Amino acid sequence: MKTSRIAAVVLVLAAAAPAPQSLAQDTISATHVFPASLIYSRSFLEFVKKANAAAGGAFTINVRGGPEAIGMMEQPGAARSGVVDMVYTPCAFYAAAVPECDAVSASTIDGPTARKNGGLALLNQIHQKRAGLVLLGWVDSGIRFSLWSTRAPTLDATGHIDIKGYKVRGNPIYNAFLTNYLGAQVINIPATELYTALERGTVDLTAWTQIGMMDLNWDRYIKYRIGPEFFSTDLMIIVNRKKWNSLSAKTRGILEKIVAEHEISSVRDLQALWAKEQVELQKRGIRYLSQSDSASKKFVAGARTASLQRMKERMEKSGGMENYDRVIQLFTPG
Repeated sequence: MKTSRIAAVVLVLAAAAPAPQSLAQDTISATHVFPASLIYSRSFLEFVKKANAAAGGAFTINVRGGPEAIGMMEQPGAARSGVVDMVYTPCAFYAAAVPECDAVSASTIDGPTARKNGGLALLNQIHQKRAGLVLLGWVDSGIRFSLWSTRAPTLDATGHIDIKGYKVRGNPIYNAFLTNYLGAQVINIPATELYTALERGTVDLTAWTQIGMMDLNWDRYIKYRIGPEFFSTDLMIIVNRKKWNSLSAKTRGILEKIVAEHEISSVRDLQALWAKEQVELQKRGIRYLSQSDSASKKFVAGARTASLQRMKERMEKSGGMENYDRVIQLFTPG
């Protein structure tokens, strides 16, 4: 009788106890900076899908949502404070804390190249030191920016764009370029509010990446894409450092493997998408207008110089110039 009672108690405790997999499983909360409908968010969600599939029960990434869950500009800070574990966001959105992010915006390389040449390893060290963040990966790279306008651009005698009189939408990624080089007085408007600004005529010129225009329906008002292309997408997956250190070695290894693979596949996929979108934009009546050859070279160089100058100023203020030359060498080698 006594033996049977003990057996019964053991069975009850076993049933009540969490399964071994639940005890071992790491749960990672995540947000993405843009609405889920935008190609960049869809790419991040594809990374999450790949990672969760590869986890084999070791971890689960739970996506809380996008800017409707945590504001676009608040997400990096939320990752730093641990409100959320993982964030997908432009590096420039937290460049005040990590000035070296400006070298990514100005880069002449892509994510896979930066992983091979040691650029990402260095930037990860800088993230951890300056912001308490682990830089997991630089995905969706290799896409450039253009100027997009609702009205025909004005070119000066040298064939260089003149945006005096334009209502220009600003953004942390390219404000230094727009203000310091092009002399624009910008209106800072998040991507989620730009459609209304274009509709009302509050903005008639904005910088944006080569892709994603139609995802946001801005093509209803945009009439011109102005070349040449400049800058580079700087979309990072960052993780709270304390959370990262708490994850199992198996979880960290899987995440590192999947993100490196996604860095490569996302470059390929987004380049293919750009080829398709370029054709569709032309069908929708958006004209491509370029500056003169000499003006184009000056324009691209001006964008890079403005961004790197801002980086230098921020690094000097924050104290810590030790990586300045190395970061430029790794991210803008030519």
